[in-house]
Amino acid sequence: MVGIGFGPSNLSLAIALGEHQGNRAGHPVKAAFFERQQSFGWHRNMLLPETTMQISFMKDLVTFRNPRSRFSFVNYLHESGRLTQFCNNQDFFPTRQEFHRYLEWVGSSFDDQVSYDSEVLGVTLAPEPCECAQLYLKLEISNGAIGATEIVNARNISISTGLVPKVPDNVPTGDRIWHSSQFLEKLRDVDPADLRNVAVVGGGQSAAEIARYLHATLPEAQIYAIVPSYGYSVADDTPFANQVFDPEAVDDYYFGSDETRDAFWRYHRNTNYSVVDDDIIRDLHRASYAEQVTGERRLHFLNLTRVRAVTRNGATNRVSLHSLIDRETRELDIDALVLATGYTEMTPTGLIGDVDHFCHRDPEGRYRIERDYRLMTDPEFPCGIYLQGGTEHTHGLTSSLLSNVAVRGGEIADSVITRTRADAPTMQRSTRRIEQAWERAG
Repeated sequence: MVGIGFGPSNLSLAIALGEHQGNRAGHPVKAAFFERQQSFGWHRNMLLPETTMQISFMKDLVTFRNPRSRFSFVNYLHESGRLTQFCNNQDFFPTRQEFHRYLEWVGSSFDDQVSYDSEVLGVTLAPEPCECAQLYLKLEISNGAIGATEIVNARNISISTGLVPKVPDNVPTGDRIWHSSQFLEKLRDVDPADLRNVAVVGGGQSAAEIARYLHATLPEAQIYAIVPSYGYSVADDTPFANQVFDPEAVDDYYFGSDETRDAFWRYHRNTNYSVVDDDIIRDLHRASYAEQVTGERRLHFLNLTRVRAVTRNGATNRVSLHSLIDRETRELDIDALVLATGYTEMTPTGLIGDVDHFCHRDPEGRYRIERDYRLMTDPEFPCGIYLQGGTEHTHGLTSSLLSNVAVRGGEIADSVITRTRADAPTMQRSTRRIEQAWERAG
């Protein structure tokens, strides 16, 4: 197994492979992971002080799959000497910074399996010249540490390259225009004294967190929140709504009808998409109200507003804004613009190249995906391509979320080990069928 990317999803898979009973009982699966970052990092640029996780600490990398695992968040607290103090907090939600430290703590146990500063450039299918003529996926990997490329063969790959930042077509990025995924890094490069007018675009959690952070850390600046809706919408984290993130809900979604899947999205998008935690909304509203009382306004909410264009205007950026309320367009000169405009789903198409010929798609052109998160392929294709992300259309809202990461990693580990045993006798027969399939694909 080769994992492409080494964030929480493939980290959870690494644990599951190591803990799998079948893997320890004589059917070992060798695993290696390649991560383009130079060290472990998970949304580093959004590790804002005091921001908390939106999921319980029990939805860590292992607990829902194996509560006895030594890689649980509770064991991390114990090893760090903070278990009692965390318990005294009486809080299910650790800070994002602490959860990141937990992930780093777990990741350090797999340093022998992961290569950092290494980017997978492409995946092809090539027979390995051995006596059984087994077929493998051939990965070309750019190794930044040695400044060269290498080839690695794998029978299975798990693609977890993360979500792709979404930037509006009409907004050019630059030194003073950033996506939220770059926020802290870019902000550190700017003298705070040069930021007199700052705008944040977006109506979701990241947008609200950034607006709150900027308002608190830039006491002399005017902060403009450009919100596409009529104010922030609260995330529904009530118990019944949260059931859509349960492991069992994946089966209900995957095996449900089109009507079932449509209902999931129609009724429960407000659990995760373009919504904000209640406490952040209240913090911002209190700050805004306090300024109304004093008459010293610094925090401005431009509701139902769209960015039409952004142009350079001397030392500042001129943002053209269109209000859906009065249908008027206004211009705003700002020193920095933060685009908390979300992400698009990961897609493996560019990475797997010609191997895509063997992958099945639905009438809408989306990949068909097995219940075990494996791309559905032609019967003669002997290798497994697993997706950790990009499966919302088949597996529902937890496709790329931490909520189901422990169980998802376990299901992929089960699949890989089970298929490794079952496929061994049929590998020779697959070779000729693959050659014929390549001929059909041209």
